[in-house]
Amino acid sequence: MAVSKPNCGESRCWQHAVAVLVTKLFSETDLVIRRTLPSIVVIAALALSALANGAKVEQMGPFTDQSASESVRGALEATGYKVSLESGAEVCQIWLRKGLASQPKTDVQGAIFTALGNSSLIGVITFPGKTTDYRGQTVKAGSYTLRYAVHPADGNHMGIAVDRDFLLMIPLSVDQDANAQIKFEDLVKMSAKTAGTNHPAGLNLISAEGQKSFPSAYQDDSNHTIFVAKLKTAGSEIPFALIVKGVADQ
Repeated sequence: MAVSKPNCGESRCWQHAVAVLVTKLFSETDLVIRRTLPSIVVIAALALSALANGAKVEQMGPFTDQSASESVRGALEATGYKVSLESGAEVCQIWLRKGLASQPKTDVQGAIFTALGNSSLIGVITFPGKTTDYRGQTVKAGSYTLRYAVHPADGNHMGIAVDRDFLLMIPLSVDQDANAQIKFEDLVKMSAKTAGTNHPAGLNLISAEGQKSFPSAYQDDSNHTIFVAKLKTAGSEIPFALIVKGVADQ
């Protein structure tokens, strides 16, 4: 709003000057607010979105656990990822395989990651405390290799997961050769040592469709904590999502 110049004596001119200055300040402040408000809204929305995800990912250094063989340590990317809840509680640490040799994708009903190759070493996972696999079996704190497998379509496994793709956890002392090709029956026996039962200890691999941030983590409506990343293969990358905390819906 413009302030007209008053018809006054010199003694009142300072009042006019103050009025002009105040009007100018309010006008400039209003302009700044209008220019910055959209950015403030975007930042707030991003913060709320991150909070709603319920989990976060931080980069880490290389995997150096000497209980793992040199073959396994040498097969991993130099960068690892720590997955934590919004409370700050650590869920796990993950190191992915580097330069995995993929194979042509085969048509297996209910499976979407067959290009990874049966029994292929996908990475290593470390749990800071006791946890469970996707079946609900107890898994002790520690580090485990992760190998790809498709669970059988039989009566013992029906209904465990919509997607049949799993990463089976194997104690480091049992899995020493990163490039080993392991028969499914033997892979099951090796992974069963993780939970000390007759069943392998697996984490469910699910589609990363719709995910735009790699790596990242989020929690779904079933309270599953899910790690999202891209696995580097020879000449390409495979987006995936892995349920690292939570059990199958009953």
